[in-house]
Amino acid sequence: MSEPILHGPELLARFQELDAFLVRHQALWRPKPFTQLQLPWEAELPQLAAWLRGRTLEQAEANHGEPWALDAPAPFAQLAGRARALAALGELPSAELPSRPSRFGVDVPGRKLEQIQAFASRLRFDRRPRHWLDWCAGKGHLGRWLTHEDQRLTCLEYDPALVAAGVELSRRLTLDATHRQQDVLAESATACLEAEHTPVALHACGDLHVRLLHLASARGCRQLAVAPCCYNRTTAMQYQPLSNAARVSTLSLSRDDLGLPLSETVTAGARERRQRDRSMAWRLAFDLLQRQLRDSDRYLPTPSLNSAWFAKPFATFCQDLALLRGAPPPGEQDWSALEARGWQRLAEVRNLELLRNLFRRPLELWLLLDRALYLQEQGFTVQLGSFCDYRLSPRNLLLLAERA
Repeated sequence: MSEPILHGPELLARFQELDAFLVRHQALWRPKPFTQLQLPWEAELPQLAAWLRGRTLEQAEANHGEPWALDAPAPFAQLAGRARALAALGELPSAELPSRPSRFGVDVPGRKLEQIQAFASRLRFDRRPRHWLDWCAGKGHLGRWLTHEDQRLTCLEYDPALVAAGVELSRRLTLDATHRQQDVLAESATACLEAEHTPVALHACGDLHVRLLHLASARGCRQLAVAPCCYNRTTAMQYQPLSNAARVSTLSLSRDDLGLPLSETVTAGARERRQRDRSMAWRLAFDLLQRQLRDSDRYLPTPSLNSAWFAKPFATFCQDLALLRGAPPPGEQDWSALEARGWQRLAEVRNLELLRNLFRRPLELWLLLDRALYLQEQGFTVQLGSFCDYRLSPRNLLLLAERA
């Protein structure tokens, strides 16, 4: 049986099922193995915890993209089956699109172009859009791909360099396009939306896409298409529900919780993965060291570090990071043993995360359904489904909304 596209009463029904599942099992997905040496749930599920801790880093990587396929001790399989069923979502139907000359793909990275093409192919509205509005447009690649013949295009972008580049690209393609430098979170953004606009946003982060939903609803836009991203990119420390259903839920989400759906890295290359693993293993080793130096069994957050930090010898890395974070000087240590413990911890963390990752897609769908239900409350007919394969983009879910 094919997976469903959600619309109408199904939106609320699925939201309530997901809400109950996430509330019931929050003790399993809230704790982060990276920051806690021992997770609270391990005492209740000792067999599963020991089994996961006994696996290698390579084994964890092999199951990272499909944690539900893991033959782990109970209750892993039961949780995986329920999570997968609740997160099941079908592909939105594709539309026949007019062909685009090859010059429309100039200056667009290959993966980005594929995402744009997939996104564009799912935009089936009852009325043909007359004026596209590319929200957080960058250079306007998405808007240009969508705009045909008698249609107009407005692109809103905060970065003036991207605005200038977009102006030049549209000029070369002789498109009827307006590129505006605009902070979409500012009050002045309200005047940028008109009822005739069809706003589109491909991977607009956190507050940026939420702002679009609010403004498009208030300004009378009849159509919109949004593929959200980075739900944790928000100024609020706690999640602010949009819909009535989410407001009455007992599920309270921190900004940290909102990062769970983004922990999937299917698009990373081998070199990028090696660099990421080294970074995490060294950070985990330093975490063990700082607990000893500070005589405190608490995680010490470290800032984002550029690649030069990991070109240093491991001992220098730890000494410099201790200085940066105000920890006591490490002095003499068995650096080889400490680094090996960091790599061992990384293997344990990655395997323990497999249980947490079962809830990654259910939480993302909960967040998307909150947005879908909000739009439904504003008078839109809403469809929610996927627009591309998750290997092309893990953020492959699309909200299509249209008012009668």
